Amino acid sequence: MGLGRAVRALGSTEELITLDGQELQKIAGDCTVGLPGVDLEHRSGPDWKLYKVRGKVFMLMTDMPGHPVVILKADPDDAAALREQYADITPGYHMNKRHWITAEGGGTIDEKLVKELVIDSYRLVVGGLPKSEQPVDPHTYGRRA
Repeated sequence: MGLGRAVRALGSTEELITLDGQELQKIAGDCTVGLPGVDLEHRSGPDWKLYKVRGKVFMLMTDMPGHPVVILKADPDDAAALREQYADITPGYHMNKRHWITAEGGGTIDEKLVKELVIDSYRLVVGGLPKSEQPVDPHTYGRRA
C-alpha cells in the first residue's frame, strides 16, 4: 500500500505532492496529444480508452474496481524494477504481466514519471513497427541530447 503522498524536496523547502487516479489519467492523456501517429479509441462495458500508434496499443485507461488506472507497455527489466521501486506501479491489469504495468494514483509516482512512462511505452511500440510505418525514430524520439 502506498504512502498516500510523496515528499519531494525543492531547494530548502519540502512540498507534498499527491497524484490521484483522475489526475494520473489526465496527465497521461495530455502527454499523448503531441505524439505523432496516435489515435484514441473508446470501448465501453467496462469503459476503456485505448491509445494506439499505427493500430498498436501503447496505453490503456480504465477504472479498476474503485480507482482510475493507466496501463502501459514497459521493457520487462524496467517493469520489474518499477514495480519494486513504486508501490503504485503493479503488473499490467488484464495484460501480459511481464511486458505491461499498471500505474495508479496514491502518491509514490509524480507527473514527471508518468510522462516518462507514457513516452517509453510509445517508443517501445513504435520500435516494434516496420520501419516504413514508424512515425518517429524510436531510438531518439523524446530523448534529451
